Amino acid sequence: MRRDVNGVTKSRFEMFSNSDEAVINKKLPKELLLRIFSFLDVVTLCRCAQVSRAWNVLALDGSNWQRIDLFDFQRDIEGRVVENISKRCGGFLRKLSLRGCLGVGDNALRTFAQNCRNIEVLNLNGCTKTTDATCTSLSKFCSKLRHLDLASCTSITNMSLKALSEGCPLLEQLNISWCDQVTKDGIQALVRGCGGLKALFLKGCTQLEDEALKYIGAHCPELVTLNLQTCLQITDEGLITICRGCHKLQSLCASGCSNITDAILNALGQNCPRLRILEVARCSQLTDVGFTTLARNCHELEKMDLEECVQITDSTLIQLSIHCPRLQVLSLSHCELITDDGIRHLGNGACAHDQLEVIELDNCPLITDASLEHLKSCHSLERIELYDCQQITRAGIKRLRE
Repeated sequence: MRRDVNGVTKSRFEMFSNSDEAVINKKLPKELLLRIFSFLDVVTLCRCAQVSRAWNVLALDGSNWQRIDLFDFQRDIEGRVVENISKRCGGFLRKLSLRGCLGVGDNALRTFAQNCRNIEVLNLNGCTKTTDATCTSLSKFCSKLRHLDLASCTSITNMSLKALSEGCPLLEQLNISWCDQVTKDGIQALVRGCGGLKALFLKGCTQLEDEALKYIGAHCPELVTLNLQTCLQITDEGLITICRGCHKLQSLCASGCSNITDAILNALGQNCPRLRILEVARCSQLTDVGFTTLARNCHELEKMDLEECVQITDSTLIQLSIHCPRLQVLSLSHCELITDDGIRHLGNGACAHDQLEVIELDNCPLITDASLEHLKSCHSLERIELYDCQQITRAGIKRLRE
């Protein structure tokens, strides 16, 4: 083929020229080109829009902009960009992530809500200029909203939860982690209007107390995921209410809730047989007695974070090895009473051969090279953490690797 001075073949030049009569535009119907563009990401669509006038129209067609994630594209965008996107996409937009876009505030999001009334998934994580006014706009215009992430939007108050309750009845997933102005009154308002909640992330909501959990337990029977990490005022009383009201619970994070006791593990075992993920790091009052009840009743457990559960011994590992064949990730860091014998049982347990992928044993001073020998049967093992296990030697690690 003949080449021009820039080394580009003539045929390629003709195919992608700025002329609306370019070969590809003649060969393929616009409907097919539009279908092809629908598979492209934001960056590629923007590049295609610069090829020709015809491609600009096709690339910027609202039907191609149903799902937009600007996190990996550009995080320093201004509000006017969001306004322009919303006007371009209109009712087509179903999913938008503005995670980390610090320059986007209430005014831009009001315009967005007015134009994109079919939005179902909205991520505003880290959009720190966002206030209750944004949730008021979403409540007024976006009744189809199902997933909303407001994590680290620290200006959010109970007023936002009240607005969402009134205007977004289909809400299934809400993340208000680190929104530390939220209290039990906001949770009460939320769950009364959004009884279909399946996932609720309340990490760092330090004002929440047991009363808030009682409202959740009474009104959210579909709840599957609950994160209460560092909600320091939570006690057994509130969490037991959750267990009794939310029998579909599969994932619970109560790490840092240092007031809870074995009563929680008993309640989970008796009421939540589908539990797959339990994170109770730094809950130092939990003991082998509670974990025995849990293991004997929750056979679908896949991930357990027991870091700094300082009272547990090999007895817990024995119960897990017998009753939890699906266990994939287990953190025992700073569980200083664990010995090689517990790891031996785990290595011989039902989960060992095909399931166990990660085991964390940092700062377990009684662990020796014998434990590494016991873990050789764990053929799916991808990671072992052994920081400050002073009885582990390089020779033991080398033998395990081999």
